[in-house]
Amino acid sequence: MLVGYARVSTTDQCLEVQEAELAHCERIFSDQATGTNTNRPGLREMMDFVRDGDTLIVSRLDRFARSLSDLFNLLEQLSNKGVAFQCLHQSIDTSSSTGKLTLAILGAVAEFENDIRRERQKAGIARAKASGAYKGRKAVIDPERVRQLASEGMKPSAIAKELKIHRQSVYRLLGSKGDSNAELVERP
Repeated sequence: MLVGYARVSTTDQCLEVQEAELAHCERIFSDQATGTNTNRPGLREMMDFVRDGDTLIVSRLDRFARSLSDLFNLLEQLSNKGVAFQCLHQSIDTSSSTGKLTLAILGAVAEFENDIRRERQKAGIARAKASGAYKGRKAVIDPERVRQLASEGMKPSAIAKELKIHRQSVYRLLGSKGDSNAELVERP
């Protein structure tokens, strides 16, 4: 049996292109979740469904696995079940030795590209931070307001409830600067 698997990273993206490429499959499983999500229901269901003699078909490697180690783990599971693997865009077919070799080489190159992209992203963020363009997310907690409420005699639990923050955040703020109101901190 030919079984297809399609995945897009977000619910905003469309599965139609991949599903069209997999139209010759007798059954298609799909997910709308990031590849880093290890809990993909469509992938789990597909892995439970495939049997000895089946062939799993995907459009591209990055739609199937999130890393080289993940790819090889999934392929080992398929191999243990007697299931072949085909990737349409990279022309891979694990039912042959050449296909297995090609898969290993392409997987290594894909992981290398991901590492380079992450390094570039980190470097870009560092440059943006250095130039003041990257501010990060706006602070949710106003430390001065926490200290003010504490100085008025309010206990950390009440402050947390008032500001709709976690009590531990209040403890952290009051204790972090050697605050003179530290004795007001109640112990859990």
